[in-house]
Amino acid sequence: MPETPTLADLVAPLGVSQFFQDVQGETYRRFEGPAGRFADLLPWPALNAILRQHRLEFPRLRLALDGTPVPTESYTDLVPTRRSGTVPRLQAAPFTEHLRGGATMVLDAIQELSDPIGDLARSLEHDLRESVQVNLYAGWGVTHGFDVHWDDHDAFIIQVAGRKRWRMHGPTRPAPLHRDVEQPERPGEPIDDFVLEDGDVLYVPRGHWHDVTAVGEMSLHLTLGFSPATGIDLVSWLADKLRASTAFRQDLPRFGTEEERAARAAALRAELEATLTTDVVDRFLAERDSAAPAHPRVGLPWAATPGLLPDGDETEVRFLVPRAVLKEGDGRVTLLAAGKRFVFADAATPLLKALLDGSPQAVKRLAELSELDRGTVRAFLGELTTQGLLSIG
Repeated sequence: MPETPTLADLVAPLGVSQFFQDVQGETYRRFEGPAGRFADLLPWPALNAILRQHRLEFPRLRLALDGTPVPTESYTDLVPTRRSGTVPRLQAAPFTEHLRGGATMVLDAIQELSDPIGDLARSLEHDLRESVQVNLYAGWGVTHGFDVHWDDHDAFIIQVAGRKRWRMHGPTRPAPLHRDVEQPERPGEPIDDFVLEDGDVLYVPRGHWHDVTAVGEMSLHLTLGFSPATGIDLVSWLADKLRASTAFRQDLPRFGTEEERAARAAALRAELEATLTTDVVDRFLAERDSAAPAHPRVGLPWAATPGLLPDGDETEVRFLVPRAVLKEGDGRVTLLAAGKRFVFADAATPLLKALLDGSPQAVKRLAELSELDRGTVRAFLGELTTQGLLSIG
C-alpha cells in the first residue's frame, strides 16, 4: 500500500521548520513534483464509486460555472424513500453534460469518503496541529469555477491529475478573518501567473487573492484547508476560562456610581492580567490540541466483539487522535486526547509514543517496545479502543 504523504513530502525540498518560519502565513509557494505522485490518493474509479454509492446533497456536492452555482435540479432528482422524505440522486447524463460544458465539480470533506485521503488528512493534522478538511475540484473546460477571491483559511493544493492555471494577486489586508471589522479591498492585476502541473503542490495563506482557470483539459486537485490558531481564538478561550471567576460572572454595575464602575473595571483588569502569564500561548495551544476530536474510524467486527482484539499479534491498530498530548513525570504518563484525560504507569510511555505517530502499528511491535507482557498490552489497546481512540485493522 502506498505511503501516506506527510507535510515534509508536500513542502520538499524546503524543510518543515523552514516552511513554518518563512512561508506559513506569509506568502504563497509552489512546490514542484513528478507527475503521478498523488495518483493513488484518488484514482478515477474511486471517485466514480463515491459518486455512485453516496447520497451527496447540495452544497456538499455542487457544480459551479463562471463563478455561479449550477442549479442542482438540473443534474439531480429527489427519490422518495420507503419510510418518509426524499433523498438526492445524481443524474449521470446531465451531470456530465455540465462538466463537458465547462462546469467545475466540487465535493467537500472528501476525507470522510476516501480512506487514502482520510489518512492524508490525519497525517497533516498531526504535523500542522490543526484540523484539516479536504475538498475536491474537478474540471474539463476553459472557464473558471469561481471569480477572484480570498479564503479565510490556509490551504495546500495538491494537483492529482491534469493541469490548472493559477493567477495570484496577493493580499490586500493582513490576516483577514471570516468575521472581520472590514473586508479586504479587491486586488489589482495578478502578481504571478502559472500552471500547476500534475504532481505539484501549492500553498496559499488566508487572505491571498487568487483565481483558478481550467486549461481545456481534465484537471483534478484537492484543497487541504486548515485554520491556524489566532489571538482571537486565544481570547475566546480565555473568556471561557474566566467563567470560573465570580467577578466576571457578576452583573456589571450599570446603575452604580462612577467610582463603583471604575473599581469593577480595575478588578476585572487585574484578574484578566493574572491569566496572561508568559506561558498563556502554550497553555492555550496544548488545551486546543487535547480537545481536538478523534477521526471517525470503526474497526468492525472486532470493536463490537468481547475481547476486542483478534488472537494474532500481527493485528494492526491505529491511533485516531492526531493532536493528542502526552505529559510525563512522577513515574506516570498522562494522555490528553479527544477532551479526555488518562493516566498510566510510566511503562506505557514507549507504547503511547509509537501510537501517537498515527501510522498503523502491529500489536507485536508495541509489545516489544514496552516492558509490559502481551496480555497487558492487549488489554491496554482494548481499553483505548472502547474509548474511541484506537481503530483495529
